[in-house]
Amino acid sequence: MTEKIPENPEIEPLTRIQVLVAMGVTALVLLAISRICLLFGVNLLPVSWNLTALLWGIAIALGITAASGLVYRIWPAYRRSADTYLKLVLSPLLWPDLVWLGLLPGLSEELLFRGVVLSALGLDTVALVASSVFFGVLHLSGRQQWPYMIWATIVGFVLGYSALVTGNLLIPIIAHILTNLISSSVWKWEHN
Repeated sequence: MTEKIPENPEIEPLTRIQVLVAMGVTALVLLAISRICLLFGVNLLPVSWNLTALLWGIAIALGITAASGLVYRIWPAYRRSADTYLKLVLSPLLWPDLVWLGLLPGLSEELLFRGVVLSALGLDTVALVASSVFFGVLHLSGRQQWPYMIWATIVGFVLGYSALVTGNLLIPIIAHILTNLISSSVWKWEHN
C-alpha cells in the first residue's frame, strides 16, 4: 500500500518542461561558477578513468541508495520530505528524462561541490564539512524540506569523503549519477 504524499502549499506543481529547464539552467549555472573558480586558480581534483574508480563509484551509489531506502522507511519526516521533493521533480518527467536527472546534477554538482569547493577550501575536514553543508542547502526547497536537506548533507559528506580519500573526482561523479538514476527510477516506479 502506498502512503499518500502530502500536498505542500509552499511549492507549486511544475510541468515537465519547467523541470527540464530548471535542471538544465541549474547545471549551467553550477558549471559556470565552477569555470569561474578555475579561472581564479582553484585546482580541480583529477578525473582518472579506471576500472577501480568505476567499481568504487558503483559500490558507493548502491550503498547510498540502500541507506536512503532504509532512512525512507524508518524516518517519517524524511519520507514526507523526500516524497514532496521527488513528487515535484519526478512526477512530471517521462522515464527517458531520468537519464538527464542522473547526468546533469551528477556532473555539475560534483564538479562544483567536490571538484572546486572542496579544493578551494583546502581538501581537509573543514572543507569536507563545508562543501557537504553547501550541497545540502542546495537541496532545500522549502521550510518543511529540512529532513531532505540533512540527508543531502550526509550524501554530500560521503561523496566528498570518497573524493578526498581517493583523490579522484570520477568516483563521486559516478556515484552521484547512479544514485540519482537508481533512486529516481525506484521512486517513479513505486509512485506512478
